[in-house]
Amino acid sequence: MQTLSRADARRRRWSSQLLGGSGLSPTQVVDRAVALQGQDLPAVLRAIALRSRPETTIDDVRAAFDRGELVRSWPVRGTLFATTPAHLGALRSLTRERIHRSTIRRRAQLGLDDATLERARDIALEALAERPATRSEVLALWDEAGLEPSGGRGYHLIFHHAVAGLWHWGAFRGGEQVLTPSPAQAPTDADPLTNIVRGLVTARGPVTENDLAWWLKLPKTQVRKAAASAGLTGVSVDDEPAWIAGDQADPGDTGVTLVPAFDEWILGYADRSLVASAAMQAALVPGNNGVFRPAIIVDGIVVGTWRGPAKGRPDASFELVERVPAATHRRIERAVAAWPHG
Repeated sequence: MQTLSRADARRRRWSSQLLGGSGLSPTQVVDRAVALQGQDLPAVLRAIALRSRPETTIDDVRAAFDRGELVRSWPVRGTLFATTPAHLGALRSLTRERIHRSTIRRRAQLGLDDATLERARDIALEALAERPATRSEVLALWDEAGLEPSGGRGYHLIFHHAVAGLWHWGAFRGGEQVLTPSPAQAPTDADPLTNIVRGLVTARGPVTENDLAWWLKLPKTQVRKAAASAGLTGVSVDDEPAWIAGDQADPGDTGVTLVPAFDEWILGYADRSLVASAAMQAALVPGNNGVFRPAIIVDGIVVGTWRGPAKGRPDASFELVERVPAATHRRIERAVAAWPHG
């Protein structure tokens, strides 16, 4: 088993994550990664664009959703991800029952009994058979039917039936995605978990067993069995076993890289200490409020946060937590000013 230094592991992970870009289309990027964290829609569009072929724009990524090549739903961890229709079906086959069991108490708190779930389903599906709908349109239908979608009830109804495989977020109408019926999918893979694990490691390695089990929220024994069949290469990082996909090249100096909020560079792993100190991890999620900031990476280590221009804030800016040399500081300034993805 090859032993990787922490610096080696960070460089290989940077390469796996395609943070230097690639020759792939947005759809190919997501297919390779299985799924990318997607609860912040603008952020995941940028995460896909930066990993794609040069000159890929946010509009190019949106177009892949409009064509139905990419979708967004809750396939694992009760969290929104961007993925492909095939990966969504495979992931749901593995996680649907677990997610529904884990949210029984929440449904009870919201007063969503089986009759309410079924009525909401039927009303929405009837409308979606005519055309996809925005979230506000679906909530209005439920409100008119007396289902009281306020207070988180409407969100949970959308989530519950998306997990069941009835619908997903698909094409764009203006700046938002519309809820779209999901086609019934017969299983196409007798062993979907093995292919999923292979993809997760390909796009994130080095990855540990703990990382995979956390990402999928599946038992370690199940993940371990799939990994053993996935043709992975075992390595050791800090005396802990991990996997990479095949003979992964070391990219050398990875320089300064910017990633958007909620990026898989941070959220793709249970243990983030390889790439971010405790102080840096706290700065990425100030107040531990669950909202992850965009990150600045220098040679695989997160050193600060940044933000681009916005309404009422015409200039990009950044804040460093870790000390960097003056030359690196200037490189960060240039990278933030030149960020191409809006």
